[in-house]
Amino acid sequence: MKKNIFLIISLLFTVSITAQNVERQFIEAENIHDGAQVSIKVNDGYYLVKPFSSHIVETTFVPNGEFLKPESHTVISKPHIENFEISEHGKDIVLTTKAGLSITITKSPFQIAYYYKDQLITSEKRGYYKSEHQPMEMVKGNIVADSTVKIEFNLTKDEILYGGGARALGMNRRGNRLPLYNRAHYGYETHSELMNYTMPIVLSSKQYMIHFDNAPIGYLDLDSKEDNTLTYETISGRKTYQVIVGESWMDMMDNYTDLTGKQPMLPRWALGNFSSRFGYHSQEEVEMTIDKFKDEDIPVDAIILDLYWFGKDLKGTMGNLEVFRDSFPDFEGMVERLNTKGVKTITITEPFVLTTSKKWDEAVEKDVLAKDSIGNPAKYDFYFGNTGLIDIYKPEGEKWFWDIYKGLANKGVAGFWGDLGEPEVHPNWVQHHTGSANEVHNTYGHDWARLVYEGYERDFPNTRPFILMRAGYSGSQRYGMIPWSGDVNRTWGGLQSQPEIALQMGMQGLAYMHSDLGGFAGDNLDDELYVRWLQYGVFNPIFRPHAQEDVPSEPVFRSEKAKALAKEAIELRYKLLPYNYNLVYENNQFGKPLMRPLFFEESDNPELFTYSKTYLWGNDILVSPVLEASKTEQEVYFPKDNVWFDFYTNEKIEGGQTKTVQLKENSIPTYVRAGAFISMSKSMQTTSDYDSDNFDLHYYFDKSSTENMSEFYNDNGNSINTIQNGNYELMEFEAEYKGSNLKFELDPKVGSRFTLPDKSIELIIHNIQNTPKYIKVDGKKVEVKWNSETKTLKIPITWKASTEKEIKIKLKK
Repeated sequence: MKKNIFLIISLLFTVSITAQNVERQFIEAENIHDGAQVSIKVNDGYYLVKPFSSHIVETTFVPNGEFLKPESHTVISKPHIENFEISEHGKDIVLTTKAGLSITITKSPFQIAYYYKDQLITSEKRGYYKSEHQPMEMVKGNIVADSTVKIEFNLTKDEILYGGGARALGMNRRGNRLPLYNRAHYGYETHSELMNYTMPIVLSSKQYMIHFDNAPIGYLDLDSKEDNTLTYETISGRKTYQVIVGESWMDMMDNYTDLTGKQPMLPRWALGNFSSRFGYHSQEEVEMTIDKFKDEDIPVDAIILDLYWFGKDLKGTMGNLEVFRDSFPDFEGMVERLNTKGVKTITITEPFVLTTSKKWDEAVEKDVLAKDSIGNPAKYDFYFGNTGLIDIYKPEGEKWFWDIYKGLANKGVAGFWGDLGEPEVHPNWVQHHTGSANEVHNTYGHDWARLVYEGYERDFPNTRPFILMRAGYSGSQRYGMIPWSGDVNRTWGGLQSQPEIALQMGMQGLAYMHSDLGGFAGDNLDDELYVRWLQYGVFNPIFRPHAQEDVPSEPVFRSEKAKALAKEAIELRYKLLPYNYNLVYENNQFGKPLMRPLFFEESDNPELFTYSKTYLWGNDILVSPVLEASKTEQEVYFPKDNVWFDFYTNEKIEGGQTKTVQLKENSIPTYVRAGAFISMSKSMQTTSDYDSDNFDLHYYFDKSSTENMSEFYNDNGNSINTIQNGNYELMEFEAEYKGSNLKFELDPKVGSRFTLPDKSIELIIHNIQNTPKYIKVDGKKVEVKWNSETKTLKIPITWKASTEKEIKIKLKK
């Protein structure tokens, strides 16, 4: 190691924090690896501190007698040291980035503290220590250890905490000790402490986040003892964490997803309506169901086949993983016929191979299963039968599993559903190629998604995969994972927990969290609940009604009234396709969640820190789902410093207030920000009919919003790397209001390989109170089409999209 002399400078702030561990003694500090990281040697081990960017720093503790474990399941970014400065002043060593993120190491008494722009954000309390395991009843038998390793931090008394994955606990998760052990919760409603996605992530209302970069199982204690302490706890593994900050909440999301990987672009068809149930028993039933959608003119883009595609019975057949020809004699022809109707086929798979399945002998012979303690295939009982578990960590197991997916893809299957991937039953005595069940349990779903994603990269390099998974871990978004919220109860209580779960997961990188629309568990046939859940689903990342077999999830099998209301919701979902696809682009490029809590909008309003009943869909649409039965009105908060317009009536509402609004049975309260451009498509029955060159462009005019600009991204909807390859367009729309003049500019921006076709656009301007004096398109006057009832102005535009387009409107004062 090469020692460096630290420059002595004056500190810009003072540290007044209680020593984190009176027994921990500072020995020396060294720059190592050409300054890429700093080693802090103490009496019981050493710390390694390194920056990944000006807004991200990583700290690792290596106790005496242990070796550094550099492998991360999550981090893909590389350290950047050019903005990293090291200085020493008295008893403090200060590591500072140009963005103002600082780490202060106090020598005596020893302390590590983190500052952003001279403000203390967090500090280690005791930091690393090891102590007796305090088991929790809910994971008794799942998390077994005599002792556990802890990393402890200080909290201020007033900060709100988010994170820990998917839970139903209210937006503020402070006060809970949360197991980090992925496990399904069948039939949950408004409260669930443990679900399929546990994540070692904490976000604070002070606008920082901590990611504990370790795979094995453990706990996340968010001040359960009410002593202002945050504790990460694990049975084994790395003692590594990253502190992430940002200029804004969105900036912090961008930084975190730079660290752990951006979500790839979804195929455009994934934004359409899914036909899904547990489950379709035959190809006749599948094709009859899709024909019903077509007969009723209800848009649909995909159908999901549950476990009956590989077996007749619920139990005993899991692991067959091949088409059950008795029920699907012409599977390939069925898939092809569905494709000609614009409907994709998705098949369920599970990682369990039952001893009664057709592939058990093959799996044993090819040695692809996890083992017991003496090297035999691990076998145990669970709901579906006596089973083994595919060892995806073994190269042979990964290849064997992928070859099954590859075969299905070659049959025309367009996407895959990975179910039970927690794994649902995973005894701690099971051994995998890379470690014990406890070491890989939480990352099994994560690496299962990786297996499918990387298989597509190798064998179908021009196709965007669709990967629906019931379990994952931090960083899973980079493998294209689409999570859902598990087996939620089909009740109003089940619906009420969904906005919180989706908002929280979006903040943790997994922006496509959604629910089984209508709810999964139970035989509740409540049409009002069903319709309200689907209306909420319009403003969800994925629109996928699903249910147990006794309850029809598809609108075509519901009552006439429910069917009509569901159809209206689905048609709106399709009209919003260009707006929604732009959200896919924003998530891919900048890590922005599709669903956004209102405190992203008002970070200085503590009342919004725990508010989830109203949220933003993208930047410009405000949504307030109806979560209770028989309601006729509900309160909606409208973010301040904005004017909002009712999406359906054009009613104008000033921001910064909570307003009681009247409810309608055919929609949920939805509002648009003044100054917003909302691009909407013409009607279609499937996204394969989508015409991106013929659409409506809505603009919500208000005199308070004088200059506005929006971009809308478009590509062919399926190819990968369209941005890198220059095969895209980015339409830029600008509006300027000055005096009584309203001017629009339409500006095309294209990739190097994209050929711009001409476009037919109807510009629809809302909140125009009087007939304009005149309208000019590229300097030529056109007919005025003003609606005195809706106060809207419609201007048909033919846009030769390789050139700019200018529209000028002279308004009456």
